[in-house]
Amino acid sequence: MSATPLTPADVDALRRCIARAGVALFPADTVYGLGCDPDSQAAVRRLYALKGRPATRPAAVMFFALAPALRALPELEPRERAALRALLPGPLTLLLRNPQRRFPLACGPGAGGSETLGLRVPLLPDNLAALCAFERPLLQSSANLSREPAARLLADADLD
Repeated sequence: MSATPLTPADVDALRRCIARAGVALFPADTVYGLGCDPDSQAAVRRLYALKGRPATRPAAVMFFALAPALRALPELEPRERAALRALLPGPLTLLLRNPQRRFPLACGPGAGGSETLGLRVPLLPDNLAALCAFERPLLQSSANLSREPAARLLADADLD
């Protein structure tokens, strides 16, 4: 992963990219990721096209900190919230009940949403801590072609 510390300017660049329906490449705790606005059909289509990923495959929603994730899912029951606090942040994706069908494009673009939502909150090392200031959700996927090895190094994130 990136050893260079991210700055508030990097986070501002991420905000601008996402606001323009762009797809961002970013380091996380496990591999490099791609992210976009989970409510933008154009951005989600672009992310899926970059990866060569079938539009029917769901993706996860990522927050860089737990508090905004908990605010975005007010229907979670106390036991679910306690489980999220115990497990996240961390290097895993939790599959949650999604009765409100939040983030439908992450649950399978064109599928109208699913009652299951993948949630990711990475455990960021100190050099990536600035990302915690980005409180919006991202539809996220690893930065590699679909079904290819994960991008553990920036050079591995070749999506041409």
